[in-house]
Amino acid sequence: MFRVLITDALSPAGLQILKDTPGIEIDDRGSSKMTPEQLREALSQADGVIIRSGYKLTPDILKDQKRLKAVVRAGVGVDNIDLPAATREGIVVMNTPAGNTTSTAEHAFAMMMALSRNIAPACATLKAGKWDRKNYTGTQLAGKTLGVVGLGRIGLTVARRGVAFEMKVLGFDPFLSAERAKEQGIELYRDLDEMLPKVDFLTVHTPMTPETEGLINAVRLAAMKKGVRIINCARGGIVDENALADAIEAGHVAGAALDVFKKEPPPTDHRLVNLPQVLVTPHLGASTEEAQELVAVEAAEIITGFLTRNEVRHAVNMVPISSAEMADMQAYLDLGLRLGKLLAQLHKGGVRAAKLMYRGEAATKKTKLISSAFAAGLMSAALSENVNVVNADMLARERGIEITESSSTEVGDFSTLVSATLVTDQGEFTAAGTIFGKQFLRLVRLDQFQLDAYLDGLLLLYRHIDKPGVIGSVGTACGTHKVNIAHMAVGRLKNEPGGDAIAVLNLDNEPSAAALADISKNDAVQEVQVVKLPPAGAPLPWSVCR
Repeated sequence: MFRVLITDALSPAGLQILKDTPGIEIDDRGSSKMTPEQLREALSQADGVIIRSGYKLTPDILKDQKRLKAVVRAGVGVDNIDLPAATREGIVVMNTPAGNTTSTAEHAFAMMMALSRNIAPACATLKAGKWDRKNYTGTQLAGKTLGVVGLGRIGLTVARRGVAFEMKVLGFDPFLSAERAKEQGIELYRDLDEMLPKVDFLTVHTPMTPETEGLINAVRLAAMKKGVRIINCARGGIVDENALADAIEAGHVAGAALDVFKKEPPPTDHRLVNLPQVLVTPHLGASTEEAQELVAVEAAEIITGFLTRNEVRHAVNMVPISSAEMADMQAYLDLGLRLGKLLAQLHKGGVRAAKLMYRGEAATKKTKLISSAFAAGLMSAALSENVNVVNADMLARERGIEITESSSTEVGDFSTLVSATLVTDQGEFTAAGTIFGKQFLRLVRLDQFQLDAYLDGLLLLYRHIDKPGVIGSVGTACGTHKVNIAHMAVGRLKNEPGGDAIAVLNLDNEPSAAALADISKNDAVQEVQVVKLPPAGAPLPWSVCR
């Protein structure tokens, strides 16, 4: 039974999905306010959590949460969730980007219209008993130039409404294709500073990151047209609030419409809030009945899909993957994990880097996930903390290990091949594996040796000179010490006797130190190692991520 914690009030439609899903129980705390200590305790008893903006998941709260596997933010912004801390703990973080798209875009556009026509101050004066038409003359949107910073779901939705209002729409986005922008009637810019001087209205729709904090600053405001109007319904801090207040007071910026602030709620003496040219609302972008229900439903579907179907949707700290893709990827993730565990036990010296190469069918898969599974296997041998596909890359980087990958769909000796090379201060160590059928994992290369060994259970590896009697002596030593050999594979450097060779034995029980000493007595045996891998068919050591 999986337990899902609900920290904030959630729409009944979302709660019903959770109630109707077999294997899910709900811990609904949405009607009460928890202290940080109570939140930490509740999380320790949960497999997943749906959170809104009422709480912050800090490093202290997330630290050592052994049971928690996933956080779903019922909304787009995840700035109240410490992503590095969640990633370090191996917790996948997902959001609900689709649910509030229309509501947020409509609010941004409504703010722009209200700002252009002085709706709020005109309403206030009329209610105060004044009929003042002269002081509230506005400006129409048609014919004006709208600049949209960030052309994701919400930005594109706002841009389409701008086109419908006969505005000229310019857009800044580093990733949107020129073809897609042209289809939407947007003039695309890759250089923000080139676009800004041309706009009459500017609306921002980017996430809050270190790169976007203060994106619209004093320098950029000064470079814009006199009389420009600024709209921010994305995240507080993207527009520098002090710089914006200065520009409005100086008469350079005609006005601003803000739904978000760097600190929420803003203090009562907030200079920007109190300017008459500024229209403000208390973070209402997603505050519609429709959006509340949509994000609740989406959040519930995401957490149930994760816990019951191994599905990762809209993840912000790992590669998203559908349940069908996860089923298709299981064998590849298992192969990556086992190659990592194998090399972790075979390598010598400090690890500097890992290079993964995908060929054939493997190159068509989500290789980043396979690389993460490899990193999890590699790091799990050295770390006591939980290591999985969410945090393995971070943990490797923190230890100075760079993991790179390359791929080619060209088929070689095998229809699919995953090769991993560890770069250490004592040389390079390589292992490559393939999949026979849909689930049978095979080790087909160790360093320069080609072979065909089972990649599971207890492995005894010994390097030797390829000459008569070696295999027999090893078998005799195993028999003497009651060690049963289940399978054996041999690879030799040359296709002729007398050269270097390696053997991999799959054992049913672990050899004793005395058994290994007896095997090493043969002068032709150069090195003996035991490697422990999961047994054949063992489930991955994580449920999607754990």
